[in-house]
Amino acid sequence: MIARAVLLVSMVLVASCVQAQPGPALVGQGRMVFRDQGCYGCHTAERMGTPIGPDLSRIGAKRDQTYLARWLRDPSAQRPGAHMPKLQLTEAEVQALAAYLASLR
Repeated sequence: MIARAVLLVSMVLVASCVQAQPGPALVGQGRMVFRDQGCYGCHTAERMGTPIGPDLSRIGAKRDQTYLARWLRDPSAQRPGAHMPKLQLTEAEVQALAAYLASLR
């Protein structure tokens, strides 16, 4: 009985760690969203872009993927008065872009 409980807890912990790390395919899609949506017009990431807005080169060290997804859905809801406009992104684009940004460390 105890062995089953330990096994169950271990499986849950492993699953949560796997979910916390975005897959390389999703990160790649996010990089394409960053490029295709013109995010580099205001932000710098991976040595590309324009330093009008914050440099996002290490944003993943400061913010997690969940926070970044909330921010991308509606920046002013996260910080009233934010200069970043609300982007017209699909939920898949939000998830991919958040994964990409979270990978930047």
